[in-house]
Amino acid sequence: MKKTAILLAAPAILLLACNSSTKKPESSIKITDPVTEHIDSSFAPGKNFFLFANNTWFKQNPIPSSEKSNGIFRTIQDTINESIRKICESSVADTKSQKGSNKQKIGDFYFSGMDTANIEKAGFSKLNEEFNKIDAVKNIPELLAESAHLQTIEVVSVFGFGIGPDEKNSSQNAVYLTQCSLGLPERDYYFNTDSRTVNVRAEYAKHIKSMFLLLGNDDKAASANSAGILKLETAIAKGCRKMEALRDPYKNYNKMSIAQVNKLTPSIKWPEIMNHLGLKNADTVIVGQPEFFTALETNLNKINIADWKLYLKWSLLNTYADCLNKKIENEHFYFYSTVLDGIKDQKPRLKKIIESTDGSLGELIGQVYVDEYLPKGTKEKLLEIGNNIRDVYAEHIKALDWMTDITKQKALSKLNKINMKVGYPDKWKDMSNLEIDRSSYVQNNINVSKWKYNFMINKYGKPVDRNEWEMFPQTYNAYYSPTNNEIVVPACNIIVPGFEGRMPDDAVLYGIVGGSTFGHEITHGFDDQGSLYDENGNLKDWWTKEDREKFVAKTKVIVQQYNNYIVLDSVHVKGENSQGENIADLGGVIMGFEAFKKTKQGQSTELFNGYNSAQRYFLSYAYAWMVNRTDASLAKQIMSDVHSPAEFRINGPLSDIDDFYSAFNIKNEDAMYRASDVRVRIW
Repeated sequence: MKKTAILLAAPAILLLACNSSTKKPESSIKITDPVTEHIDSSFAPGKNFFLFANNTWFKQNPIPSSEKSNGIFRTIQDTINESIRKICESSVADTKSQKGSNKQKIGDFYFSGMDTANIEKAGFSKLNEEFNKIDAVKNIPELLAESAHLQTIEVVSVFGFGIGPDEKNSSQNAVYLTQCSLGLPERDYYFNTDSRTVNVRAEYAKHIKSMFLLLGNDDKAASANSAGILKLETAIAKGCRKMEALRDPYKNYNKMSIAQVNKLTPSIKWPEIMNHLGLKNADTVIVGQPEFFTALETNLNKINIADWKLYLKWSLLNTYADCLNKKIENEHFYFYSTVLDGIKDQKPRLKKIIESTDGSLGELIGQVYVDEYLPKGTKEKLLEIGNNIRDVYAEHIKALDWMTDITKQKALSKLNKINMKVGYPDKWKDMSNLEIDRSSYVQNNINVSKWKYNFMINKYGKPVDRNEWEMFPQTYNAYYSPTNNEIVVPACNIIVPGFEGRMPDDAVLYGIVGGSTFGHEITHGFDDQGSLYDENGNLKDWWTKEDREKFVAKTKVIVQQYNNYIVLDSVHVKGENSQGENIADLGGVIMGFEAFKKTKQGQSTELFNGYNSAQRYFLSYAYAWMVNRTDASLAKQIMSDVHSPAEFRINGPLSDIDDFYSAFNIKNEDAMYRASDVRVRIW
C-alpha cells in the first residue's frame, strides 16, 4: 500500500510551457507519476477506461482481508488515520491534560476502546439498565415511551425522528417524523427472492439467534426470538417506501399539526411522545411517509407486546454490539461485515479504535488536525479551484440550448448564491458538556450518542445555523445541502496519493478536486432532487413548465443508460436510485475539464509522461475513482446505496462526453461508444 502525505497547498503548481502550435511536441515531461503508472494497456481506453486507467494498481494491490474495498479512498484514509493515531496517542500520554479538555476526552475515549480487558470484564452489563427498562414495559403507551427514550441514545426505534431545516422555510428548524431504519440495510432485503438476498435473510436470522444465545437465551428461546424479530421487521418494512420512492421531496413533505398526526395514529399520543423526546411545545411536524405511520398503527394493534419488547432489545443490542465483549463483537462483525460486505477478517484493534474515536470525537480531533497537520493555504487553494468551477458553470448555463432565459436567470442566481464552505469551520461545535472517562468504552459511546441527540434537540425553535458543518476537516468526502444551498469540502480533499512533497499538476487537481469534488457537489444543486430547491434552499418550483419537462426527459435518458450497466452476473445498476449521483458525476467531470482548459497546462500541447493535457485530465478523473470492491460489497451497494459502483462513475459519464471521445479516439466499435444522439447532455 502506498504511503501518502498531505501536500503543501499553494497557488504554484507544476505548470507546463504554453505552446499554441498544433505540431507534435518534440519533448515530453517525465516524472514518477501515479496517474500513468497504473495504466493497464491490455485494455483499450474505449473498451473499459476504468480498467485501462487503474487495473495495474488493482493487480498490485488486492483487497485486504480486513477491508471491503481498496483504492484511492483507502490509501488516503490510511494517511489521515496516521495523523489521527498520533493525536490519540499523544492525548493518552498527556497525563497533565485538564479534565474536560479536548485532549483529555480524546485520550480517555481512545484508551477505553483499547482497554480490552475491561471491555471483556464488563460484557453487556452497561446495557442492563436499558434492558430492564424494556422488560418493565406492560402496554403500548409504555412501549412508545421507552421507544422515544431509546431515540435519545441513537437506538433504532419504531419510527424515525429528527430536527432539521423546514424544506419550505429553510431558515427555520422543524420536527420530522419518518419511516424507521431496519436491521437489514434496506427494505427490499426483506422481500426480494433472488438467491443472494434469500441467503442474506437466512444469515440474518442465524445472526439474531446467535446474538440472543450470547445474551444467555437457550437454543429454543433464541430461535423463537429470531423468528419473531424477523417477522416483525418484515411487517415494518412492508410499510416503508422503496428507495426510488424516497427521491421525491414533495411526497416526503407532509406538514401536519399534532392533532392531525394523532388522527393518523390513534394509538400514539403524540404530545406525550414529544415530551419524552424532549420537545414540550411542538405543535407541528413534517411527516415524511404518512403511509408508514398508518401501517405502524396497524402493527401496534396487531403484534403482541412481547414481540415489540424483543424488537427494542434487539435494536439496543445491535446498536452497541461493536462496543461489547469479543464474542458479541465477532458475531456482529460476521454478519454486517463478512456476509454483507465480504470482509474476511477484522481490522487490527488499533485501526478500529482510531476510526471509532474519530467518528465519535471528530469535532475535537479536527481542531488538533487543523492546527498541527494541515498545510497553510489549503483553504485558499480549494476556494480557487471551486470558484473557477463555478465560473465555467455559469458559462454553461448561459449557453444551454434547451433552457429559456427566464429559467436561466434563476439558475444563475442559485449558482451565484451557493455557499462554498471549504477546509474547516470558522466556529467549532461546543462539546464541553460531554462526559468521557477511561472506565467504560460502551458508556463513552452512549454519552456521545446523548450529546449528539441533545445537540439536535436544541435546534428546535431556533433559526438554522448556516455556519454548521456536518463533516470534519479530516473526513475525505464532501456534500451539498439543498436546504442551505451550500457545498462543504473538508480540508483533506487536497490529498493526492503519490505526490508526496510536491504539488500535483493542474490536470490532477482539476480532475480530482475540481471534477469529482467541486463540480460534482455544485451539480447536486441541479440534479433531479437539488433542482427542486430555489436559491434560498426552499422546496419551491423555480422552473417554467416547459423547461422542467425538458430536464426530466434528459434525466430519463441517464436513468436508462445506467440501468443497462451490469455489475455482477444479473445485477444491474439501479438507474432511478442513482440518477442524482450520476447527474452530478456527469456535470462534475465536464465542469472540471472546462475549468482545466483555462489553465496554462490545459492550453499546452506538451506531453506529460506521454499523454497530452486532455488525456491526462481524464486519466486523473479515473484516478479519483480508483476503487475496487468485493462482490458482496458491490451487491450491497446496488441494494442500499444511491451511488453507482466506481467503474460506472468513470465509464458512465465519460461515455457521454465528446471531448473524451476526441482525446482517446473512441470509435463506434468500442464498448464504451454511445451514439452522439443518445449521449446525455444536461448541464
